[in-house]
Amino acid sequence: MKDLVRQKLSIHVEIMDLLNKQIEKEAHSSSAYLAMASWCDQNALTNSAKFFYEQSSEEREHMLKIFKFINDNGGTAYSPEIQGIDHDYNSLQEVFEIALDQEITITKSIHNIVYKCRKVQDLNTENFLQWFVSEQAEEEQTMRRALDLFDLMGTEGLALKFVDERIPQIREI
Repeated sequence: MKDLVRQKLSIHVEIMDLLNKQIEKEAHSSSAYLAMASWCDQNALTNSAKFFYEQSSEEREHMLKIFKFINDNGGTAYSPEIQGIDHDYNSLQEVFEIALDQEITITKSIHNIVYKCRKVQDLNTENFLQWFVSEQAEEEQTMRRALDLFDLMGTEGLALKFVDERIPQIREI
C-alpha cells in the first residue's frame, strides 16, 4: 500500500527525497548560525550576534517552508537530526567565511534539485524552488558584503569594532 500511495503524490518521489535532504541542510545551517551568534555574543560583537541570530531564524523558516511544501503535496517530510556543529572560531572574518561557504553549498544543492525537477518534469516543485534560487543569490551576496568590510577596514582592534558596527547595513545595500 505504501508504494501505491507514493505513486499518487503530487510531488515526484525522487524530488521529495532530495527535498528532505535539503530540510536537513537548512536545519544544519540554522544550528550553525546559532553557534556563530553565540560566539559573537561571547566576543562582544553584538551586531554580528544579532545578524547571525536572524540568519538562524531565516534558515529555520526555509526548512519549514520546504517541510510544509512536501506535506502539502502528499509527501512525507522528516524532521532532521543535527550533528557536527562547530562552536569555536578564530575570528569574525572566519565566521563570515564559513557562512559564505555554507551559503554556496546550499545554493548548489538548491540548483541540483531544480535540475532534477526539470529532468523528471516536476514543474510544481521547480516553480516552488524559484523563490529559493533568488533567496540564495541574496544570501551569498550578503556574506560577500560582510567579507568586503574586512578587506576595507581590517580585522584587529578598533577595525573589528567598526566592522561589527557596519554589519546591520550589509543587507540594505
